[in-house]
Amino acid sequence: MSRTAPDAVLVKDYISGNEKALEILVARHKDRVYNFIFSKVLDRDLTEDIFQDAFIKVINTLKKGKYNEEGKFLPWLMRIAHNLIIDHYRKSNRMPKFQSKDTEFDIFSLIKDSGNNAEKQLVINQIYNDVKLLVTELPSDQKEVIEMRLYKDMSFKEIAENTNVSINTALGRMRYAILNLRRLVNERNIILTQ
Repeated sequence: MSRTAPDAVLVKDYISGNEKALEILVARHKDRVYNFIFSKVLDRDLTEDIFQDAFIKVINTLKKGKYNEEGKFLPWLMRIAHNLIIDHYRKSNRMPKFQSKDTEFDIFSLIKDSGNNAEKQLVINQIYNDVKLLVTELPSDQKEVIEMRLYKDMSFKEIAENTNVSINTALGRMRYAILNLRRLVNERNIILTQ
């Protein structure tokens, strides 16, 4: 078993029964995962617990055959660690809740961070992809307003002119789009924080 084998090969080897492959994966990624967790919880004992829980989830998922290999083992592992951190904060009631009645709410403001390291960037990319998928599920008029406002940075006046509706209608569509996105996030228990 080569220590330089790609993650995908090691995952397949582990699923085939080679325990050494998992040891190599853990050794390869332990520092990044551990440091990522510690940067969020700032407690060595808690970091150890979450770190172990993350790899237990990895093992259980691999053994159940529920892992879909797309060459993205590390981002998947980081997402598991991230979700466990969020679970910890939810259980301890320290998770900040986001509430806004602002019709110009920018959903991507939740994921902006000026000092991103590689681990944070992996999580941010996953969150961004989750939101993009949710936007595709919106009704077409709401999706259109979201895309124009957030992706093309258009004003509501420009959106109204481009869609041949009043500004109030454009604002209303944005409001309903945000409400629908929030509903989808809650229904699917998607985490939009890092």
